[in-house]
Amino acid sequence: MSDQRVLDGLVQLLDLEQIEVDIFRGVSPQVTMQRVFGGQVAGQALVAAGRTVPAERQVHSLHAYFLRPGDPSVPIVYTVDRLRDGRSFTSRRVVAIQHGTAIFSLSASFQRYEEGLDHQGQMPAAPDPETLPTLTERLAPFADKLGDYATLPRPIELRYATDPPWQQRMNGPRPGRNLVWLRAAGTLPDDPLLHLCALTFASDLTLLESVLVRHGLSFYLDEVAGASLDHAMWFHRPFRVDDWLFYDQDSPITDRARGFARGAFYTRAGALVASCAQEGMLRYRPRA
Repeated sequence: MSDQRVLDGLVQLLDLEQIEVDIFRGVSPQVTMQRVFGGQVAGQALVAAGRTVPAERQVHSLHAYFLRPGDPSVPIVYTVDRLRDGRSFTSRRVVAIQHGTAIFSLSASFQRYEEGLDHQGQMPAAPDPETLPTLTERLAPFADKLGDYATLPRPIELRYATDPPWQQRMNGPRPGRNLVWLRAAGTLPDDPLLHLCALTFASDLTLLESVLVRHGLSFYLDEVAGASLDHAMWFHRPFRVDDWLFYDQDSPITDRARGFARGAFYTRAGALVASCAQEGMLRYRPRA
């Protein structure tokens, strides 16, 4: 399957069906999964919120909680509460429901464009993405151990500037950052909301890995069970996900089976366009 066809599948995944005023329905991709990918439900929930907001108001922050594992075999219903429509800001709350029970909740705030003060921190130094191995090349030596993960078609292209967990574990724990270039594996439509939702989807792909590399562990090669507990994002400047974005991630602490990670997204020109933070459940049961 071509990369563009896989990406088109993500666009379709984020194109929710409206079944009533402020009620939407989404589905999961037809792949073998035990539960719905967290980035998917977060991206779909943001679509639902954004569909109830005037196009000139763009989301600037979201805060979400993963309440229960999602069932990928049945649709997800998203209900939107219109909390506030102010002169500058609009607030929405979204609840994702399956089998009559809430599995996820999201609050999002939207703002009309305003001029204001402007500053940002500097993007870390990083090699150009074209000089780095593809994810397929990174995974190839581990394909027999990683199973389907090594050959799964992906709508988001990833290129690691630091060793990913399944390679880092051979050298033991590593302090520091998890650095990844990412972009859509093809061309996306111009819809700004779609790019915001696609980045929300992508933000969950590697963030908790920044916890694992600190301990020399990998989700797929060690007895580590993980799940997202909450997720927050802040969108600072316009961007396109089908252009390369640099994802700078680190983990300042993990404790009590919870790992905390944070990340920042930069364009190739060094503009800081989004930030995120996540806490995940991480349970490690070493083999006897």
